[in-house]
Amino acid sequence: MRKHRSLASILNIVAATVLGLVFLVPILWMIFTSFKTLGEAMASSSLIPYTWTLENYVQLFSDTGDAPIDRWIINTALVTVAGTLFVVFVDVLAAYSLARLDFPGKKLVLIMIVGALTIPGIVTLFPSFYIFKMLNLTDTYVPLIFPYSAGTLGVFLIYNFLLSFPKELEEAAHLDGANQWRILVSVIFPTVRPAILTLTVITFLNIYNDYLWPLLVVNSPEMKTVTTGLASLIQGANFVNPAKMMASTLIATLPALIIFLFTNRFFVKGVTGSGIK
Repeated sequence: MRKHRSLASILNIVAATVLGLVFLVPILWMIFTSFKTLGEAMASSSLIPYTWTLENYVQLFSDTGDAPIDRWIINTALVTVAGTLFVVFVDVLAAYSLARLDFPGKKLVLIMIVGALTIPGIVTLFPSFYIFKMLNLTDTYVPLIFPYSAGTLGVFLIYNFLLSFPKELEEAAHLDGANQWRILVSVIFPTVRPAILTLTVITFLNIYNDYLWPLLVVNSPEMKTVTTGLASLIQGANFVNPAKMMASTLIATLPALIIFLFTNRFFVKGVTGSGIK
């Protein structure tokens, strides 16, 4: 029986390794191709470059005309960080209010939040676009940031965490003289930290990788984000330069990849755990 279990474990490890390599090959191809010359990228089928070069990266950052990639990175960082902070702040306050405060229509609000989770984002995409267009706010930072300022998923996630949190701890803090805001910061926040970190990672990646919404509300090259900017690069003259395309893709991928690697354990804990252990 033990031999069968050992054999099954070995087969599982081998299968997981092979599957991991299958998903890793496109990433390795992107990385190595970005360091190839144009001729080698077009003609060679080898994974490892024969001649290593940084020419593709130099060209990307030196071209500040129709492809200001440094400006795209700044725009993306600003939009992503601001949008994520808005979502976390609003969703935490909304979830706390629903979990702890009594007010008229509370059950109706909860039903609306759960119902909103079932509505596809594409349904509200064009109405939101026309609102910003009528207000003459397109091609600015306003439509790139404020539509991300709240999300029903975060409210629902943190609300469920707070349901398992004992109210006795909050009552004890209140008896010690802590006000509502102090209780929220010193008692609630440390408890729901896994949920907040999970919400932060999900929101960051969603905003960072969003393509359709920035494409609708932004036209000028200097206001584009990384996703829309890279799309314009691929559709332009660089379509015939796979090495430069891979270099730009790697630049766009690195921030999200690094953040996910450093926050992965918090993300898994927030998804699988709930309440106080």
